[in-house]
Amino acid sequence: MLKTLVIDNIALIRHLEMDFTGGFQVLTGETGAGKSILIESIGLLTGTKADKSMIRTGTESASVTGVFGGFSQTAEAALAAHDLALDPEGNLLVERSFSLDGKSKCKINGSIVTLGMLRDIAKYLIDIHGQTDTLALYDADTYIEILDRFAGLGEDLTTYRAAYETYESIRRETEEILKSEAERTRTMEMLAFQIADIDALSLKPGEDTALEEKEKIAKNYERISKQTGFAWRALKGGEKGNVSMLLDRSEAALKSICDAVPTLETVIEELRDCRYRLDDLAEQVHDLCPGDEDPTEELNRIEERLTAIARLKRKYGGTVEEILAYRKDAKEKYARLENAASRLLELREALKDATAKALSLAEKLHEKRAQAAEHLSKKVVETLVFLDMPKVTFRVSIETPQASDGTYLLTPRGYDTVDFLISANSGEQMQSLSLVASGGELARMMLALKSVENAEDESTAMVFDEIDTGVSGKTARKIGMKLLELSRHTQIFCVTHSAQIASLADVHFLIAKHEEEGRTVTVVSTLDEDGRIRELSRILGGIHVTEAQIQAAVDMRREKAGL
Repeated sequence: MLKTLVIDNIALIRHLEMDFTGGFQVLTGETGAGKSILIESIGLLTGTKADKSMIRTGTESASVTGVFGGFSQTAEAALAAHDLALDPEGNLLVERSFSLDGKSKCKINGSIVTLGMLRDIAKYLIDIHGQTDTLALYDADTYIEILDRFAGLGEDLTTYRAAYETYESIRRETEEILKSEAERTRTMEMLAFQIADIDALSLKPGEDTALEEKEKIAKNYERISKQTGFAWRALKGGEKGNVSMLLDRSEAALKSICDAVPTLETVIEELRDCRYRLDDLAEQVHDLCPGDEDPTEELNRIEERLTAIARLKRKYGGTVEEILAYRKDAKEKYARLENAASRLLELREALKDATAKALSLAEKLHEKRAQAAEHLSKKVVETLVFLDMPKVTFRVSIETPQASDGTYLLTPRGYDTVDFLISANSGEQMQSLSLVASGGELARMMLALKSVENAEDESTAMVFDEIDTGVSGKTARKIGMKLLELSRHTQIFCVTHSAQIASLADVHFLIAKHEEEGRTVTVVSTLDEDGRIRELSRILGGIHVTEAQIQAAVDMRREKAGL
């Protein structure tokens, strides 16, 4: 159950602290007072998306904190599986904060956790049902999910889905191989041509870059020959007057006077080092000197090679490395296709085993669904009859579609399709709930489903946001009585505009807004008995509250006391 709720700077709420008890609690107030803000804030504690537009104008950040307790043994075990321990009083502290700069934090018991973890444990904290959830009953695809939750098939579905994914992976690979032989042959021929096309050039990594450098040298042959020849002769290759010769003579001259000037030893050593370095540079320049052969033939060979490489680049990749990578991939694809026959035999055996395993697990799902469907149908009818649908018939229908060859059609949820069939009145043919239900019928159906589901799992607090949509009078009263019944073993919150429902609550919160320091703020107050009578009269009344409406409110509260 939710024990404490603290909200800061969300929409019209500046700061709000609320303490809750168990039982049935209603929240009422004028339209626009902030009821939806309160529900959205609670929703943040279950992992719903935090939007910075929710932050109160003029503030930089917002936060919601909730203290949850009263967990069942099942819930405690599930929390422990996520390494979440309760405090000595059996409570769990959940915090959400977010700011205008997009930063957000999620904490449980003071430690930062992922939003995914919070969503994983949300069902053990509080279950929120709004009009959107009720409208989801118009979507028949949701029915199998409702049935599976009621049947408690969580672990069974996890086991089945692992087997289904294996089956589906093998099936897809098998279908790919079973494509027409002609297509496989064409693909192999194309791959063989591409591999041969690339192999014909015997490419080496980086070859195009090296050739481009050689091409540049060949195109500038005369300039390079002239300038490197000059540099070589000046450094070392000239018959006289080159730098190397001058350094040798300088060294010899200084040696001849070294006995008179001993400090010249250092100079001589440096001259020798210069000569050695000069010799290295001269050799490098000499290596750059082109030979005497005509560069035209070499340039033609280079350009022909670069043209051939450019052709491959246009077809297989922008660099030699990409071309070689394409060739490697093509070779692997060719090998797979070449070995397709033997691989197909392996896959057929594997598919047989995977199909048998998936079908076996799907059959177990079907059997458990069939048992749960009968129980769910009976319980829903009982609840709907109580909720003023005395002539209703309802049945959970399970079909098992088959292919033309008689095999079951496996899906991620097994081989069943589920529909909720209903007839609200005598003599009417049963049809899918998604096609025939009115708004009021959907609201009662949602309450019936949640009532039955909750009877199987008593660990979750529940929020019903305007469950009274489309109903009034006696029917609304019975909805309130059903919520009161649920609250005997599960904490119930209900946002309502119905006095028939609100008068039955154990605790009544009034949500209102007023002005403080020039700003509108939402406030929540717990009503005493007199306050409850006034609020119930307001809900019953029009522009002015009459004595008759006040008396009706008193009578409703007296009736509640007798329940």
